[in-house]
Amino acid sequence: MSAAAGPEGFDATVHAPNRLRICALLHTTGEAEFGLLQRQLGLSASALSKHLAVLVDAGYVEQRKAVRDTRQRVWLKLTDRGTAAYRGHLAALRAIVGPEAPTERPAEQPAARPAERSAAEELRT
Repeated sequence: MSAAAGPEGFDATVHAPNRLRICALLHTTGEAEFGLLQRQLGLSASALSKHLAVLVDAGYVEQRKAVRDTRQRVWLKLTDRGTAAYRGHLAALRAIVGPEAPTERPAEQPAARPAERSAAEELRT
């Protein structure tokens, strides 16, 4: 995993938003074709290629080329190292954020105590 200052497991390579999204999608799907990643993430081919190059160079993603419908397709998947980096990074983010906060309840208006009502009523008379 790449070295970065921060909590154990924090990975600066995975942390970039688009690379984190790539890892999340590949972790969920197991393997995905380049065009599918591009459509799902809404990235240009060049932007996706640049992010994938970083992940491939880090050993986090592997690619294989296959011919389908007379066109060459690039299939991508997380390596074991990439899966470990992704999971470690998620754990580090959870450690930074802390436990999930409970849902906030709307503030309730405190009820007047009976003694206060009596005093208020006495002032009116």
